[in-house]
Amino acid sequence: MNEGNLESVLAQAGDIATMLRNQQVGPNVYPGVPSEYSNWRDEQRGWQETCVLFNQSYHMVDLAVRGPDAFAMLQYLAVNSFKGFKPDRAKQFVPCTPGGFVIGDVILFYLAENDFNLVGRAPAIEWVEYHAATGQWDVTVERDERWAMRSDGRRNSYRFQVQGPNAMKVIERAIGETPPDLKFFHMTRLTIAGKSVRALRHGMAGQPGWELFGPWDDGEAVRQALIAAGKDFGMVLVGGRAYSSNTLESGWIPSPLPAIYTGEALKPYREWLSANSYEAKCSIGGSYVPDSVAGYYTTPWDLGYGPFVKFDHDFIGRAALEKIAAGPHRQKVTLALDNADVMRVQSSALTKGDRAKFMEYPSAVYAMHPFDTVLADGKQVGVSTWIGYSASEGKMLTLAMMEPGFAEPGTQVTLLWGEPDGGTSKPTVERHVQTEIKAVVAAVPYVEAARDSYADSWRTRQSG
Repeated sequence: MNEGNLESVLAQAGDIATMLRNQQVGPNVYPGVPSEYSNWRDEQRGWQETCVLFNQSYHMVDLAVRGPDAFAMLQYLAVNSFKGFKPDRAKQFVPCTPGGFVIGDVILFYLAENDFNLVGRAPAIEWVEYHAATGQWDVTVERDERWAMRSDGRRNSYRFQVQGPNAMKVIERAIGETPPDLKFFHMTRLTIAGKSVRALRHGMAGQPGWELFGPWDDGEAVRQALIAAGKDFGMVLVGGRAYSSNTLESGWIPSPLPAIYTGEALKPYREWLSANSYEAKCSIGGSYVPDSVAGYYTTPWDLGYGPFVKFDHDFIGRAALEKIAAGPHRQKVTLALDNADVMRVQSSALTKGDRAKFMEYPSAVYAMHPFDTVLADGKQVGVSTWIGYSASEGKMLTLAMMEPGFAEPGTQVTLLWGEPDGGTSKPTVERHVQTEIKAVVAAVPYVEAARDSYADSWRTRQSG
């Protein structure tokens, strides 16, 4: 066995959950852009009230997959149906383990025949790389590593998003003509600042918009043209501090723990992953501490991806998912935290006595994979994941997975905030005491505009 792989790291660590809970890293960082261009409150309001420019060129991994077997391999690795999937379309790509647990999710771009691109967090991308390297597939892959893991000062592509009520006015000004009427997750080509640009019809927090991408060296010219086009429409530049909080309004859980740490069937994969891989370095935080690391694993239904699972093709995890498809399942919801309890937590920092875990604004996430216990009458009834503040809604919100019977909007629950025993050794965790925060179950997405928009586009996100 290679000493420099994930399997050897786990063998030396002993208890895997304890290792991950005490990793010396905090939440994901968003490098390459200022933390704030103006202030995060106005930047948050921008995507609901006018429009915003997100610069996504730095924090995600890109993987090019090319070759005669690219379509077949990607279909084999995804729970999604690939029926009707054609060039110039995209889909959310969700791979699972043989046991039916989620590895991660990324956006899959179908650029041309035999030419695909995956964009997102590393776990799903590494799963694709592994199968390209070890399977009998006629494919090649090229990884474009995220900014924090490189030192050459460039990438293959830039990636921007223009989102919000005025987004299409900005696009129209930038291209000098009426934009084509694209369906959700469909792509087109256009010209901005004399540069050829590819555009994906997207949406975040329920507002319309496009994701724009092209060669790295064209990026700054395109960005400046977008900024100029947005001046008359109130466009706001969004920094890294506000960026990670938009998911609270849209309802996407960005942080499933890759379910690859246990099981003999996945041992070859753990031996393939390096000791410096995402899976070897990521951190877990929060009040939820299961008996083993497998207690953090999620199914597609936990994350709201149940409708994505289609048994019209052979894929890894199909047999397991067929057994659990009938349910019962946990359901993804939003929790709206009680204002008075949130202020009680915050005001504890102004005493010399016991203090609750400090809540950062706008994102209160302090590990790469946050998990907090949700209680009803002292019994665990769910797990909270992403947590933070929405200036548009004036609420501290979390995205949670609730047990059957506790997912109905209006249900009263409590969030157990803070880690046990004074906290783990992560540098983002100060000594504190746990406390309960009252919360009310609400719809997901929380924002009404997002619910309406996503209902219209849900089938497209499944099938592309």
